Amino acid sequence: HQVSLHFKLEFPDHNFPLAHMQSEFLTTFKSQEPRPSQLQHNVAAALNRIGWNHSFEYEIPEGFSLDMAQPETKSAIEVDGPS
Repeated sequence: HQVSLHFKLEFPDHNFPLAHMQSEFLTTFKSQEPRPSQLQHNVAAALNRIGWNHSFEYEIPEGFSLDMAQPETKSAIEVDGPS
């Protein structure tokens, strides 16, 4: 689902090869529970300690899931690292 959204947003004039399966991708994506890593939890805790209050595992209207976000300021942090 995330890859098809990225393709749609980055290449609006092209057709995603599996576009006909978009609804299935979305259904599967939404059925999965987020599995944040320990690193994500640690980063979120550190951000809270410095006063950067945020939503954890925030889903934006387009369907992307963000690790940490402040929707009111349109800010987000993605944490890449070990699971």
